Amino acid sequence: METYKISWLKLIKKLSPYNIKKGLLYLKHFGPREFWVRFTERFQTDDVDYEEWYRNHQAAEEELERQKGETFAYMPLISILVPVYNTPEEFLKQMIQSVRRQTYGNWELCIANVNPAHESVARILKVASARDPRIRVTDVPENEGIAQNTNAALRIAGGEYIGLLDHDDLLAPDALFEIVRAVNEKGRPDVLYTDEDKVSTDLAEHFQPHMKPDFNKDLLRSNNYITHFFVASRALLDQVGGLDSAYDGAQDYDLILRCTERADGIVHIPRVLYHWRVHKSSTADNPASKMYAFEAGKRAIEAHLRRCGEKAEVSHTKDLGFYRVNYKLEREPLISIIIPNKDHQEMLAACLRSVERSAYRNYEIIIVENNSTEEQTFSYYRKIQSEQVRIVHWPGEFNYSAINNFGVQHAKGEYIVLLNNDVEVITEDWLSQMAANCQRKDVGIVGAKLYYPDDTIQHAGIVIGIGGIAGAVFVGLPRRYTGYLHKASVQQDLSAVTAACMMVRRTVYTEAGGLDEALKVAFNDVDFCLRVREKGYLVVYDPYVELYHYESKTRGAEDTREKARRFYSEIEFMRSRWLSILKEGDPMYNPNLTLTKCDYTLRNNQKG
Repeated sequence: METYKISWLKLIKKLSPYNIKKGLLYLKHFGPREFWVRFTERFQTDDVDYEEWYRNHQAAEEELERQKGETFAYMPLISILVPVYNTPEEFLKQMIQSVRRQTYGNWELCIANVNPAHESVARILKVASARDPRIRVTDVPENEGIAQNTNAALRIAGGEYIGLLDHDDLLAPDALFEIVRAVNEKGRPDVLYTDEDKVSTDLAEHFQPHMKPDFNKDLLRSNNYITHFFVASRALLDQVGGLDSAYDGAQDYDLILRCTERADGIVHIPRVLYHWRVHKSSTADNPASKMYAFEAGKRAIEAHLRRCGEKAEVSHTKDLGFYRVNYKLEREPLISIIIPNKDHQEMLAACLRSVERSAYRNYEIIIVENNSTEEQTFSYYRKIQSEQVRIVHWPGEFNYSAINNFGVQHAKGEYIVLLNNDVEVITEDWLSQMAANCQRKDVGIVGAKLYYPDDTIQHAGIVIGIGGIAGAVFVGLPRRYTGYLHKASVQQDLSAVTAACMMVRRTVYTEAGGLDEALKVAFNDVDFCLRVREKGYLVVYDPYVELYHYESKTRGAEDTREKARRFYSEIEFMRSRWLSILKEGDPMYNPNLTLTKCDYTLRNNQKG
């Protein structure tokens, strides 16, 4: 289990007058209790110092020089759009220099100057465009908002690809090189995006790296995780109609949603190639300063959902800029809940009592009895058996996959829930929540958030590669904490979720062939999720469905030779079947993040 402790030295170093002022704003927004949770979580110990990590992983000077001489089969013109409005002189110069230092030379910097009367800005732009003809400037006579100002820059752009850059931010020198390399290697995709970090006003410190997954539809509906550096083909931008001023403040979010809806290919480049400058008025560091932007983000998601034919309500979470999408259940089909059981009558009874509190009533329970020996177990079965609760008998040896497959054969429901007998449901509307997600045509599996009895996280999704094959994330994190970029507490797509509580459409269960009975104990849920994803379906982690899991934190010790042999054979099975994803990395994770811990901290290695 991971430990989560505050680094007091790190905290003291951060207590500048500005951070104290910012902390007071957060206190006002969250209230004392929630503020303390966010505050302590932000300063948890991180084994890897990001500043050192960044120095080790940025492109070396020799590499940058080599890139300048490299050619590609396809070398598109990339137009970088920058709306400028009264930008501080030093910020503007640094932004321009970061573009001029690009190792890929076929670019143009298209600047829309929204206030031509601002003398120092006008002078800098005049000198820069005279020095480098790739810098093009158009004056905007009236400030019509950031979307229209950006569209003004788009109108003078001639590139085959368009990138968005804020007037006070910076590109890494190899940003465009990596974009063009990916364009060539990935079949000219319509959308590309990179990892990013934040940088202090004086550029002295890089911090808060945002290591992103590959395209993640549900995460994008929860938060604009793509943000920077965002690049799209000109053809796609023309198709969607550029930026929309109705969403000023979240105009990039709206554009990204519209582009990803129609894109032919979306590619993530897992390198920190964009530096988001933080200063007092920046939403990067003070979210509460621009509430209108988060309202615009909410409206952007709502419009996106309407275009996609999804009926849902969008609401803010306590963490501004992160949203909850609550899908509407269109009807109430029969749901079959499959519970394997051997003795442990009291544990099973507690599980069933929690299920009985469900707000959703159209369900059946199928208990798969497997070699119980205690008379009280069978007495309990006789007591609970009814039209809604059925007992079926699996006489063979314990095989989790076979037991569940057997239970599904007896199920009548349109949706299947695999449920452990050692869980207790917390969320009364859990079935309707899961079914509302599962009814979506592109969703195959929905998973939940599980806690140990001491209110620490037992399961908040699974990452392929952690611990060698696969591991749950945020294990041991206090329930009230939200994790790295709130990932423990926002809905997103993952490669796998636990079968301790998993819903799947029956048609998908059948199409994927059910659980693989070669995996008797371990990894059967992971394997099943990966096979469902291979069929083109999403595996959704829904943190708003919560349960207690009474599994011991030390359970699973392979303390006999037979168990150890079985466990190692299942590891080998997974390695053989899923060698590709184990080598290439979980697409819903990030190769810059650790596989030895479960807390989304950085991978502690030198540049490879």
